[in-house]
Amino acid sequence: MAAMTSSARPFLNRRLTEFGTTIFAEMSALAVSTGSINLGQGFPDTDGPEEVREAAVRALRDGRGNQYPPGPGVPELRAAIAAHQKRRYGLVYDPDTEVLVTAGATEAIAAALLALLEPGDEVVALEPYYDSYAAGIAMAGGRRVPVTLRPSEGSFRLDLDELRDAVTDRTRLLLINTPHNPTGTVLTREELRAIAELAVERDLLVVTDEVYEHLVFDEAEHVPLATFPGMRERTVTIGSAGKTFSFTGWKVGWVTAAPGLVAAVRSAKQFLTYVASGPFQYAVAEALRLPDAYFTAFRDDLRTKRDLLSAGLADAGFTVFRPAGTYFVTTDIRPLDETDGFAFCRALPERAGVVAIPNAVFYDHKEAGAPYVRFAFCKRLEVLADATERLSKAFAR
Repeated sequence: MAAMTSSARPFLNRRLTEFGTTIFAEMSALAVSTGSINLGQGFPDTDGPEEVREAAVRALRDGRGNQYPPGPGVPELRAAIAAHQKRRYGLVYDPDTEVLVTAGATEAIAAALLALLEPGDEVVALEPYYDSYAAGIAMAGGRRVPVTLRPSEGSFRLDLDELRDAVTDRTRLLLINTPHNPTGTVLTREELRAIAELAVERDLLVVTDEVYEHLVFDEAEHVPLATFPGMRERTVTIGSAGKTFSFTGWKVGWVTAAPGLVAAVRSAKQFLTYVASGPFQYAVAEALRLPDAYFTAFRDDLRTKRDLLSAGLADAGFTVFRPAGTYFVTTDIRPLDETDGFAFCRALPERAGVVAIPNAVFYDHKEAGAPYVRFAFCKRLEVLADATERLSKAFAR
C-alpha cells in the first residue's frame, strides 16, 4: 500500500526540482545494458601509481585514518598540499589555517557555495559547466548567471565583454573552471588577468575549480587565478587527487584560500561529510610528493590518448574541438546530419556500441549546447582504438 501523507506538497525541495537523475547515471546504465564502450563518464579504466595504492594499504594496516581524521584533513596531507602549491605556483599557504581537505572536489564546490552565498546572490559561471555547479548554487539559494563559451577557431573561447556585462550589483562571486570541463579550454594568462581585474574592481569573491591542473597539453599552461594581484585574499582554489592520480573513488579534494575563506568553507563542510577518506589522505600526501617525472609522463600519456581519439572521431565525420586540457573531447555532430545531442547519445549505444554525453546537460541555454557531444579519453589505448573503429563503421559514408 502506498504511504499516505497529510500534505500535497512535493517531497523534493523546490530548489532541486530541475535536477533529476544525472545524465551520467542514465548513460552508464545504457553502456551496461548494451555492452557498449563507456566514453561518457570521466573516470579512468586503470588505477594510478602502484606506490600510491600501496601507501593507502600501508596506512590501513598501520591504523592511520581508520577512525575519524581531523576535520580540516590530516596534517601530512595539508602540508603536502601547501608544498605542492608553493613548488608549482609560488603560492604560500599555511597548512593549519589556509588548507582544507574535502570529500572530493564536488564537496569542496558545494561547501564553498553554501558558505559564501546568501539567498538571491548571483553567481556568474562559465557555460557549459560541470553539473554540480548548478545544483550547488540552487541549494545555497543563489541565482546562476551563465556566460557562454563559444566555438572560435577550433576551440571554445570566453568573451570577456560578455563576462563583464554579466556582473551586476547582485553578483557575489565568479565560478571559474580552468582547465575547463567539458570543452577542454584552458584560459590564457591574458584572460585570467582580465578576470582578476574584474574581480578586484567589483569586489567579487572567486571560486576556481582547477582539478585538471596537471592535464594541459601542447602550448597551454595552467596559471592559478590566485597568483594575480589582489586575488589571493578573494579566491577559493579547489584541487583534487582523483584526476591527477587516477584514484577517483578515493574522493580526496581540497581547498586553499585565505584563513577567513577557509574558515567559512569549513563551517559548511563540517555538516556535509564531516570527514572522509581517512587512510587515502595519507596516500595522497605521498602522491603529491611524487617527482616531476610522474606528472610529465601522466600528461604525455593522456596527450597520446587525446590524439588517438580526436583523430578517430574526425575520421568518423565529427567536427572535433581538440582540447588544450582535461581528458574530454567535445565534438559537433552536425556534419553527421544530426542536431540533437540528447537523441544522438541515447541512440549511439545501439548504433555504434559507444556511449557519450550530450553537452546540452551542461548548459542553461540548451540550444547553445544542442549539437555538441563529449567523449572521455581517460581509457586504455586499446579501448579507444576499439571505440573509434566502431564509430567509423557506424558512420561510414
